[in-house]
Amino acid sequence: MAESESGQDKTEDPTEKRKKDSRDKGEIARSKELNTLVTMMAGAGGVLIYGGGVALDLLEIMRLNFSLPREVLLDPGQMSQYLLHSGKIAILAVQPILLLLLLAAFLGPISLGGFLFAGGSLAPKFSRMNPAAGLKRMFSSTALIELLKALAKFLLILFVALSVLRADIDDLLRIAHEPLERAILHSVQLVGWSTLWMACGLILIAAVDVPVQLYQSHKKLLMTKQEVRDEHKDQDGKPEVKQRIRQLQREMSQRRMMAAIPEADVVITNPTHYAVALKYDAEKGAAPVLLAKGSDFLALKIREIAVANEVLLLESPALARSIYYSTELEQEIPGGLYLAVAQVLAYVYQIRQHRAGKGKRPEPLKGDLPIPPDLRRDS
Repeated sequence: MAESESGQDKTEDPTEKRKKDSRDKGEIARSKELNTLVTMMAGAGGVLIYGGGVALDLLEIMRLNFSLPREVLLDPGQMSQYLLHSGKIAILAVQPILLLLLLAAFLGPISLGGFLFAGGSLAPKFSRMNPAAGLKRMFSSTALIELLKALAKFLLILFVALSVLRADIDDLLRIAHEPLERAILHSVQLVGWSTLWMACGLILIAAVDVPVQLYQSHKKLLMTKQEVRDEHKDQDGKPEVKQRIRQLQREMSQRRMMAAIPEADVVITNPTHYAVALKYDAEKGAAPVLLAKGSDFLALKIREIAVANEVLLLESPALARSIYYSTELEQEIPGGLYLAVAQVLAYVYQIRQHRAGKGKRPEPLKGDLPIPPDLRRDS
């Protein structure tokens, strides 16, 4: 079982963040044996499909360049034209095989782990220049496994190659008695099939190496329980930081709320435990809006600011509690409280008219205001 530097067992599966960070660093499962297998299969297939044409084109180049007229030998300009022509034929001849190998060079790595370009992996690692670290890698268990894999691959390929040569010994001897052109085509076919059979021998090695690479990659990503907890803390935010943020948000909200109290039309109180400040904008024609609310000490501060700014205070315990519990800041009051609040605002309007000398002082509101049972909150 893997252990961390702290000595804790790595028993937890890697989180998505751990997988993403590892992938960003270029640390994903790769199999060299799979890459070699794909490349050799592509090369063998290319030789079998296009090898005959390549051989005939190369034969044509040999004929062209080994039977030069005398005047060409004496003219360096024509010699260069022969060279360019021969190079063009050679490039066009081997182009299909090269394209197949190029495609295999891309498909091999991405077949395990997918496509990945990590710029960080291109940065030089000076730790690899440390001789002590190099010796440690040379004599590590990983190096021993790689040595055993290389030895097994060599023995397997040697066995396959000897088996192929033994099976094709008659064909190889027959080539010596064939015409040149036919012998070349026959040789290309033998080389292609021999390479393909040797590539098939690598299937067994790749079938073992791929699961091993996947297992080792997963093992490197395993986490301890503490690492999982720390990662969740980093993602969700530390509790003390989140608490501090919430506290600052509450303080900012309270400051905005206190600054809005002077604009209120009325502050309805409990009279001591609750206080709510309402404002009605007749031009908008909407319902009254709750500018501020608070209980106990905060209710006291709301009343003090209201008195200092000559905002009317109105004692209505049941209505104050109903608004406090049913309405959020800067939101309109619920429809069930329209009638009760309308009576309060009408009273406030009459008080303002009286203070302006335009009417007599209104009678105080008497009795309970009409509050629906579902919005009523008992003390």
